[in-house]
Amino acid sequence: MEPPMPYGRPPSPSYERRPSIPYVRLLVGLVLVLLLAPPAAAEEGSGWTVRPAGGGSAGRDARPYVYLEGTSEAVLQDRISVTNPARAPLTVRLRGDGRAGPWLRFAAETVTVPARTRADVPFTLALPVNATPGDLAGEIVAAADGSEERRVPVRVRIGGPTLAALTVEDVEVAGRTIRYALVNRGNVPLRPRLAVRADGALGELLDRPARPLDLELAPGRRVELTEPWPDAPELDSVTVRLRVAAEDGARDEAVASAAYVPVAPVAGGGLLALGVLAVLGTGAYRRRRTRGGTREAEVDDEPQPAEETRSLAKAGAES
Repeated sequence: MEPPMPYGRPPSPSYERRPSIPYVRLLVGLVLVLLLAPPAAAEEGSGWTVRPAGGGSAGRDARPYVYLEGTSEAVLQDRISVTNPARAPLTVRLRGDGRAGPWLRFAAETVTVPARTRADVPFTLALPVNATPGDLAGEIVAAADGSEERRVPVRVRIGGPTLAALTVEDVEVAGRTIRYALVNRGNVPLRPRLAVRADGALGELLDRPARPLDLELAPGRRVELTEPWPDAPELDSVTVRLRVAAEDGARDEAVASAAYVPVAPVAGGGLLALGVLAVLGTGAYRRRRTRGGTREAEVDDEPQPAEETRSLAKAGAES
């Protein structure tokens, strides 16, 4: 006698599933393609770098910028490294930019770096004879087709005595605006401060204490600026004084004058004056005409010889 079946659903028979051979072959083929395929061209070209030479291709202990120091007429030397991690050669074009850019010269302006290689490119920076002492900056720009430019900062310090000199020039008061120009006459960058004062016929009209201007004035640079004066007077004779100062004792001041005269009253006064002159001129003309007419009447009233007297005189002469 067979044992009774347990309560519940009878177990279903199990089947052993094996992957189909075509699917296995397809999967293996895809894996081989992914492993053997070269990286995309865009990825190859996007990984190249340019930096100051030194520190290795990985960038460890690399300098953040090129620093050069010398005096006028000196020729300073350094190198930059172009690293190409891709599987194809890379061609890079080099040039200088910024204030120090025109002084940069490369051993080769176009460099082809083989695949997975780093190339060190020497360059020089020749300081001109008239180079003024102080600090200036520039950049080395590297460009390759199909990718963005890479830039390496270059900082240069030119030795010699420093001079801080600042002038304010061409001050002009025009309506509600004060115009002026600032010039850095020295060889160091300056951050100027400006103070403005204006006086009229009856006293002070404007007094603005010194405040920093939002600019850095490089050596030899000239900038033209304006100072608003919204509450300028309508009728007055004013004197405006500008004072500028910067670090290291650089300072200067300049003065300008202006006359504020309302346009409408001036025009009305001119018309009134013309009217008065016209009235005076008309009265004088009439007086001259009156005096002239009286003289003519007096001349006409003078006694004239009678006709009879002339006839008698003529008859006596004939006898």
